[in-house]
Amino acid sequence: MSGKHVAVLMGGFSSERPVSLSSGAACAAALEEEGYRVTRVDVDRTVASVLADLRPDVAFNALHGPYGEDGSIQGILDYLEIPYTHSGVLASALAMDKALAKHVAKAAGIPVAETLIMDRHAITGAHPMPAPYVVKPVREGSSFGIVIVKEDQSHPPQILSSSEWRYGDRVMVERYIPGRELTCGVMGEEALGVTEIIPLGHAFYDYDAKYVKGGSQHVIPAQILPDVYQTIQRLAVTAHQALGCRGVSRSDFRFDERSGELIWLEINTQPGMTPTSLLPEMAAHAGYRFGEFLSWMVEDASCLR
Repeated sequence: MSGKHVAVLMGGFSSERPVSLSSGAACAAALEEEGYRVTRVDVDRTVASVLADLRPDVAFNALHGPYGEDGSIQGILDYLEIPYTHSGVLASALAMDKALAKHVAKAAGIPVAETLIMDRHAITGAHPMPAPYVVKPVREGSSFGIVIVKEDQSHPPQILSSSEWRYGDRVMVERYIPGRELTCGVMGEEALGVTEIIPLGHAFYDYDAKYVKGGSQHVIPAQILPDVYQTIQRLAVTAHQALGCRGVSRSDFRFDERSGELIWLEINTQPGMTPTSLLPEMAAHAGYRFGEFLSWMVEDASCLR
């Protein structure tokens, strides 16, 4: 029984608020079962004063998306000298910006797909690269705003020039990698197991495939050749270290069995903790109970990460 006072930060005001509320509720309940004194904090723009008054021993960061995993809340916690979980200011900001994260990963020798960074308004009449390709917001998570452009599509996606687009003007255009969707978590400096994600009834691992029960099948350990499995684990740790991540992270990959091409897509410094999330499954596969896994993160917390 630790007795530490843990503020679980959840909600926030990004597109991923519902996911964060689900993650936070699961984490708060499990931490209470582990003996921590827990305060649930639904984060709004008064969070600095709320935390200054609350003075918890640790802030468990269950936020997702902008302001929660881009270095903003991390800077507030550093300023208030409240130890917190997951990555610090710089690593969070780097990982949240897909373009910068890919630049760092490539410099560390991690294979990445060909990419263009563009203003969405510049993608009008002609394809910016040969189809198939993928368009992603540079600073979003949970697959928000991802558009896959197929080979037979005659023009770029019209949604990019629409007033309905709400994911920022800067987008990443990336060569589409066919094949299997694989992901690997890192805990501390050690790789967890590799999971294959098989969307069910979805064209790709989109928001519903991630968070709606039955939207995808998770296979752990992934049924791939041992050398590919071990390479993914090694690259996940390399990415975690290259970006300066702390605590836990999860790297996503595509593997084309026909060509043997393995491509790193991105890293997530605040992986979901919902009942359908990948990282808790990886921890369970490694022998950690959910509460035990969260306790490790709480005890690992610090400032200036």
